[in-house]
Amino acid sequence: MVGWAIAVHGGAGVDPNLPTDRQEQAKLLLTRCLNLGISALRSSASAIDVVELVVRELETDPIFNSGRGSALTENGTVEMEASIMDGSGRKCGAVSGLTSVKNPVSLARLVMDKSPHSYLAFSGAENFAKQMGVERMENDYFITEDNVGMLKQAKEANSILFDYRIPTSGYESCGVGVESPITMNGLPISVYAPETVGCVVVDSQGRCAAATSTGGLMNKKVGRIGDSPLIGAGTYACDVCGVSCTGEGEAIIRGTVAREVAAVMEYKGLGLQAAVDFVIKERLDDGKAGVIAVSEKGEVAYGFNCVGMFRGCATEDGFMEVGIWE
Repeated sequence: MVGWAIAVHGGAGVDPNLPTDRQEQAKLLLTRCLNLGISALRSSASAIDVVELVVRELETDPIFNSGRGSALTENGTVEMEASIMDGSGRKCGAVSGLTSVKNPVSLARLVMDKSPHSYLAFSGAENFAKQMGVERMENDYFITEDNVGMLKQAKEANSILFDYRIPTSGYESCGVGVESPITMNGLPISVYAPETVGCVVVDSQGRCAAATSTGGLMNKKVGRIGDSPLIGAGTYACDVCGVSCTGEGEAIIRGTVAREVAAVMEYKGLGLQAAVDFVIKERLDDGKAGVIAVSEKGEVAYGFNCVGMFRGCATEDGFMEVGIWE
């Protein structure tokens, strides 16, 4: 028997001038989600059930960019995506292009458990949601007034913007100020502050699981798919660990970041924190991202190469931390 461990994130890349009340709101939500997961783990829930439970809670609260409160596409619509993976047998499910599903992570779980496939997208995923009878909402449930305003700013700037809490001038985010614009796939973007959500868990049986959910990028092109639903990029779980990523999706995809954490543990023999540190340093090129991870030994780890990451973690021996900054 190992001790259980859990970690949760609400995105990497935080405005250093984020108002204190916003910071506290985020930390309260992370704490609530951690406590939800801890309670389930103490009741002997499995790792896969706990990651779904926690990410559902994150999707239901509009503070972060997933489910309700998702970023808007160039057309002012939502295209949500999520994935989930059970390290026991490496089973997985993923969805993209959702417009009506209240909890994308639960549809991803149903793809894993109730379909012959690993990944469904757009109209196929929506049709599957209807067949499964999952809860669906009208479009205005997902769209917040703040995000409508942010999309307007993004269109005026002819750019991809990420979050209403980040000012469009005088900022420094992910360590890059306005004089040195951040690029994505070589193209400049105005602001970098993604807020994908995710959870990783190892239960008392040593089973690892991971789940990630997002609304993507503000003003993204319709049909863009990020790292969150891509198994091995934004989400991965196996016998040795569970990993969820957040940040610049295109860089995470290129580096197959989540799988890479597992790979350096398996093939280089690195411990969990050393594996996370190695991947953050060596596999992101110029990209900015954060990672949370657990191991089958009951360890928890995280790392990021930008100004901050909304995160929380806890272990069975009583350790608990919720933070944003280094």
